[in-house]
Amino acid sequence: MNAPRPAPAATVRILGIDPGSQRTGIGIIDVDAGGRVRHVHHQPLVLLGEGEFADRLKRLLHGLAALIEEYRPQEVAIEQVFVGRSADSALKLGQARGAAISAVVLRDLPVSEYAAREVKLAVVGTGAADKAQIQHMVAAMLGLPGRLQADAADALAIALTHAHVRATAQRLGVNARLAWSRK
Repeated sequence: MNAPRPAPAATVRILGIDPGSQRTGIGIIDVDAGGRVRHVHHQPLVLLGEGEFADRLKRLLHGLAALIEEYRPQEVAIEQVFVGRSADSALKLGQARGAAISAVVLRDLPVSEYAAREVKLAVVGTGAADKAQIQHMVAAMLGLPGRLQADAADALAIALTHAHVRATAQRLGVNARLAWSRK
């Protein structure tokens, strides 16, 4: 297998992460100076079958480290934790998200965070979009055939959202982190 090429000089490579305690979605895109987006890689990083929960976190940390080493992203976007009905699920998701962020910041990569509703709004046009709509729009935007695996599609959607936010911020001459923040 040929090693992935790093992004061309005028291109920014963005790693999108949809954290999960059973599967973490990975999506990598390149964005050129003109705002054109190219798909690089996507996959679900499957964590099940790795033993105890701590072993899954270790698999996540090492799996992301290997992908960062292989694809060399320059920026990272990750989904914020959504607190649903189960406190236990939210806690595990938060721990998986922490492991993912640790893998990224240990490599001195900048991290931007987006709420699921913001990602849906940016990619589909409504913050109430469902998984099928996200999968369809991401595939259409990136020219990918077939149906995408849900976690990988979400990760690509997060990367696309970041690409949009950073392009808008550059046009406006503001910091990308501030452009999306309502604080």
